[in-house]
Amino acid sequence: MYTRGVSEETYGPERVQRLVALLRGLAERIQELDRAGRLLESAPDLQKVLGTARSELFHYEVRATYDSPEVAESRRIVDEARRRAELSFDDDADDQPWRRSDEA
Repeated sequence: MYTRGVSEETYGPERVQRLVALLRGLAERIQELDRAGRLLESAPDLQKVLGTARSELFHYEVRATYDSPEVAESRRIVDEARRRAELSFDDDADDQPWRRSDEA
């Protein structure tokens, strides 16, 4: 069985910087081609870069929101505690809910 390492499941700061650089470089390239009047001529090259950028953006979106098993467990514990806190123990009419009504 293949298990992914944490580095594959998260999107670290170095990878974020590379993605930002890729997007900025793409924007600059598009502007240069547009100024030179060669924007549509360069469509095949732009498609390659756009494909790379699209793929990397997808990985960023998925991995930036990834919860490690530890984080997921912590989130589960907090959610469970919140649900328990929502129970009301102030209702005197139901002070001893385990007793039958004829025992009161």
